[in-house]
Amino acid sequence: MKSAKSKWLAYTVIVGLIPIVARMLTWLVTSSGRVTPFTASDFVAFGLVLHISVFNEWEHASIKGAGMKNVLNSISLLFITLYGVLCALNVVAERDPGLVDPSLMFFISAGFSMASMALGVVAFYYLPRVKEK
Repeated sequence: MKSAKSKWLAYTVIVGLIPIVARMLTWLVTSSGRVTPFTASDFVAFGLVLHISVFNEWEHASIKGAGMKNVLNSISLLFITLYGVLCALNVVAERDPGLVDPSLMFFISAGFSMASMALGVVAFYYLPRVKEK
């Protein structure tokens, strides 16, 4: 792989999707209703993988503007913290299923992971253009 973009796509996005793809394949080959095709915890794992890579990229980038790097790192840390909260809520939901709404958890986790993917695209496709020379 030649560019950082293709490495990020292969190493981060595809590897981060492994839990989701594995659950989908399991759902396809098992009896109907035994396995759910998607869960919030899979999207939480995917989002964490994305944000750790984004945080690492922003930490090592020379970005124009003194405060921009701090803002971008703060955004990643905020998302990582939110994923930690979602992970804790998933653990609570396993212990007491009535305490947390599973469909709401799924939609929040999926939405956060889509936002993380968008930030990852910005970090790896847009920011290299605005780095200091």
